[in-house]
Amino acid sequence: MQSLKSEFPIFETARKEGRPLIFLDNASTTQKPQCVIDAVSGFYAGYYANVGRGLYWPATAASFNYDRAREKVRAFIGASSKKEVIFTSGTTDAVNKVVNTFLLPRLEQGDEVLVSEMEHHSNFVPWQQACQSKGAKLKVIPLDAGLNLDLSKFAAMLTDKVKILAITAISNTLGMKNDLKSIINLAHQHNIKVFVDAAQLPLSEKINVQNMDCDFLAFSGHKVFGPTGIGVLYGKQVLLQKMSPLAYGGGMVQQVSVDKTMMADLPAKHEAGTPNIAGTIGLAAAIDFINSVGVEEIGRHGAELRKYAVKRLSEIEGLTLFAKDAKSTAILSFTMEGIHPHDIAAFLAEKGIAVRAGHHCTHPLMQKLDIAGTVRVSFNIYNSEEEVDLLKNTLVEIRSFFL
Repeated sequence: MQSLKSEFPIFETARKEGRPLIFLDNASTTQKPQCVIDAVSGFYAGYYANVGRGLYWPATAASFNYDRAREKVRAFIGASSKKEVIFTSGTTDAVNKVVNTFLLPRLEQGDEVLVSEMEHHSNFVPWQQACQSKGAKLKVIPLDAGLNLDLSKFAAMLTDKVKILAITAISNTLGMKNDLKSIINLAHQHNIKVFVDAAQLPLSEKINVQNMDCDFLAFSGHKVFGPTGIGVLYGKQVLLQKMSPLAYGGGMVQQVSVDKTMMADLPAKHEAGTPNIAGTIGLAAAIDFINSVGVEEIGRHGAELRKYAVKRLSEIEGLTLFAKDAKSTAILSFTMEGIHPHDIAAFLAEKGIAVRAGHHCTHPLMQKLDIAGTVRVSFNIYNSEEEVDLLKNTLVEIRSFFL
């Protein structure tokens, strides 16, 4: 895997006082391989035009590559049709689309929406606000002592009052992976629709939405080596067809008269205005890159580094690891007794080591853990055991410095 690091130009150019960048903040975003950078710049420099409108050659080339990007996403997540792939600006945008166009028209006073205690704010706040606006109730599925989803309490919460379950695939703070297929199956036994926040999933395991049987799923391009500002909303075709558009304008209509407007078919119906063409082309290049390496290999490497980090960091006195037994993910959080997470992150940054410190947009989880925040490290294909060793040694240095 280490040979793949050369595919990412930032590691040759981004240096602080001669030190190379050690990027351990991959749960937040990922670095970009040269092929993605080339795909985006190649579009702007070589065939830039709008899509779906012009008959001249740059426009036809742009339209071809835009459509091909949708097909690559469809194959990447195992959807049955390109009509089930809606381009968004990211996971947050996708959540809000489903909240506003699927849930709100169906939500009534006394209804319930389920989320978990480990959700990112983006998969918590929109559902919370929707419930408050309609007099419905947001119910939070608790975690057990091992910080796994409490499945027995979850099962007891499944009633005919519940309109939708919104659940993360992998906790962006703890690295815990939920058993989505079992969770979705339980929800469907009660006719409850399921939205999956898959922001952390695509580099952990191969996604197949048909096998998973989720009703909706979303992820962001920038977390899978792609550009910022591009994301994906998957929805079962029958559900997307029934949903009203969140936005209206050009590109999503079939015919307009003074009296009425006929909407375009899927997926255009949910994609008003000029799309992020460069973003979709970059995302397609990122998917090609992922496929060339192998999702399984990427996931295995990250999980092995997490396991190694658990071993090495456990050697440090006063350091607490959270969910250290979580398997097959690349995310690990910790605290150090007597040292604020932000101080740890700032010290590491001076050594060229990039981590994330704080609540990680998971306030309810922090309240569960009764802490203000953690330091989070998250691994990818360009990270190594040697970098984990340096992290460990620097944390020992930090402990000596502050205590």
